Amino acid sequence: MSTIEDVWQSRQQIEDIQSRRLRELVEAIIPRNRFYATRFADAGVDVDQIQSLNDLSRLPLTTKQDLVASQEQQPPYGANLSFPSTRYARLHQTSGTTGRPMRWLDTEDSWNWIMECWRQIYLLAGLTEHDRLFFPFSFGPFIGFWAAFEGAARLGNFVIAGGGMSTTIRLQAMMENEATVVCCTPTYAMRMAEVAAEEGIDLKESSVRMLIVAGEPGGAIPATRSRIESAWDARVIDHWGMTEIASLGVESEDRPGGMYLLETEMIAEIVDPDTLEPVPPGEVGELLVTNLGRIGSPLIRYRTRDLVQASTDPDPTGRELLWLPGGILGRSDDMVTVRGNNVFPSSVEAVLREIDAVAEFRIDVKTVRAMHELSITVEPTADAETDGLETLVRDALRKRLGFACEVLLAKPGELPRFELKGRRFFRDS
Repeated sequence: MSTIEDVWQSRQQIEDIQSRRLRELVEAIIPRNRFYATRFADAGVDVDQIQSLNDLSRLPLTTKQDLVASQEQQPPYGANLSFPSTRYARLHQTSGTTGRPMRWLDTEDSWNWIMECWRQIYLLAGLTEHDRLFFPFSFGPFIGFWAAFEGAARLGNFVIAGGGMSTTIRLQAMMENEATVVCCTPTYAMRMAEVAAEEGIDLKESSVRMLIVAGEPGGAIPATRSRIESAWDARVIDHWGMTEIASLGVESEDRPGGMYLLETEMIAEIVDPDTLEPVPPGEVGELLVTNLGRIGSPLIRYRTRDLVQASTDPDPTGRELLWLPGGILGRSDDMVTVRGNNVFPSSVEAVLREIDAVAEFRIDVKTVRAMHELSITVEPTADAETDGLETLVRDALRKRLGFACEVLLAKPGELPRFELKGRRFFRDS
């Protein structure tokens, strides 16, 4: 019997699995799932004609706005449910950083599928049976690292819940329990390093060998990644997912600098964000996702708004999974145009994280005479020399971005710190 590693070596096997599971998904949810039954009927889709990957383009796209509208019209969970409410066992919700939180239900079967996704993520990341994992997050309704926690527990690893603790207490718990892997956001990895320095804790002397990060682009930004790895003397592994689609991408231990998508568990399309037509391999486009195992609350051709590009290079590991160089490159809905230049928040972060004297930052997009302008507030580290810092930051941004930004200086400790996703990007309208 083929293992998942064997399947990853064969493009034909991957696509055969995708075609079979797509047929099974459609058959399982129609007509029971009112959300998709209505959408398919409105689009004139004959579900009997959905037989393979070649038929996927017949199906309508799904947006976050569609899901939010459904939950507003049919509170609290909306119509994207394939079974009676008594079949559902888990409730999570989005973080709400870009709008009203969405609630998401999972059946036990769907949750078990998410556990399989995490088994594959840990396999690619290089987790061993001896690793002890620490999870420094709140364990609230945001899905966060809930699935990662239970996924590791099901593998038999030692798992440590770090909810309800201050950062200092978390650091102590991590050290005392000899954790070897930490799962958190890039922002919180840097915050823990900041507090460790204040408390005289040398993270380089800890047992931590790897940080699995997600929730923000930081894990794919070389300067942010370097700052974390230097502070912890540990490897950063980036991974990707959303509350509504689950975790479906991860950097592998043996191929850094990009991310594999778990294509036996999902179908990926990369399209032009404006025309929604497929882009040629190697070009940047928006990622559409169809997840194949979350039958209770599926998503079909979901617009993630995340921008990626497919690698066109031979895979040195022999895997035939889709590999995204640079991971998630940005979000189409975060892009702003400043003096003819398309700019993403991650582009600004990439510059600021290279400046050691900058501890935190905030990006404000202002509209001046109907044009966008950037105002960057930077907070210096406690021991930084602040004379000339504004000029240093301004010059670095101008050199890399191609235009001048307003740069303001905050006092040490003035800007907020974050446990989960950092919120550093603000628009005036």
